[in-house]
Amino acid sequence: MEKYWQIFVGGYTGYANYLWNEITYPKWNNYFYWLVGVSLFFFLLELIKPWRKNQPKFRKDFWLDAFYMFFNFFLFSLVIYNAASEVFVNLFKDFLALFGIRNMVAIRVNQLPVWGQLLLLFVIRDFIQWWVHRLLHRVPLFWKYHKVHHSVTQMGFAAHLRYHWMENVIYRSIEYIPLAMIGFGIDDFFIVHIFALSIGHFNHSNFKLKLGPLKYIFNNPQMHIWHHAKTIPASHKYGVNFGISLSIWDYLFKTNYIPYDGRDIPLGFEDIEHYPESFIKQNLEGFH
Repeated sequence: MEKYWQIFVGGYTGYANYLWNEITYPKWNNYFYWLVGVSLFFFLLELIKPWRKNQPKFRKDFWLDAFYMFFNFFLFSLVIYNAASEVFVNLFKDFLALFGIRNMVAIRVNQLPVWGQLLLLFVIRDFIQWWVHRLLHRVPLFWKYHKVHHSVTQMGFAAHLRYHWMENVIYRSIEYIPLAMIGFGIDDFFIVHIFALSIGHFNHSNFKLKLGPLKYIFNNPQMHIWHHAKTIPASHKYGVNFGISLSIWDYLFKTNYIPYDGRDIPLGFEDIEHYPESFIKQNLEGFH
């Protein structure tokens, strides 16, 4: 028990030091400033060439979503998730050791070039997240948490990171085992994270870009707006367009749905008018 307590405490102190260094010592692979930079880039796109021209520059809940961005990527990790996840990982490894399993790696890809490993990680991780996203809509308890993300009524880039902190727990828990079984030979997946962050900001932005055939591969605002539509088609009662970074999964599994230009469609869900609007109340919603 003392071992796990030390891991728990060490997780807090280690992440606190990491976060402090991120803010005070900028460098090329500094996630904090990349988040700021990518966010400013898409905010400028929305100001210069907005898709919905009548939407306010600082749309409804803009500042709430800005807080969600930093909470979910930094504060939540510092306050709860980082230390707790370190304990979980070590408990899981110790559990496997009881059965003589000391190495989870089942597929070794570390012989591939770095670009190949990054591409493989990006595709596999996105595929896992696509299925998790469907679970968030299908499982009633998970949907209670996911409703926070769908409580957006005016879409913009920062809505990308408005989600309940329990989504972090669900996504990371389900991702852990399959990704741990693949022997990636690189330690820093920074490029994958930034690329996924940029696509996520783009999907939710008030911006229109003609992708041509690439729309069948990459998610985009004109596809993702229908995922947030208030009215769900009867043929897909659990939702449509679940793609995170890649749209190809929706086309492959027949969950794609773009009936017409959805620029001005109502967003949200039934009875959204009665849904809490404050950060604290939204994050208590799934627990009653």
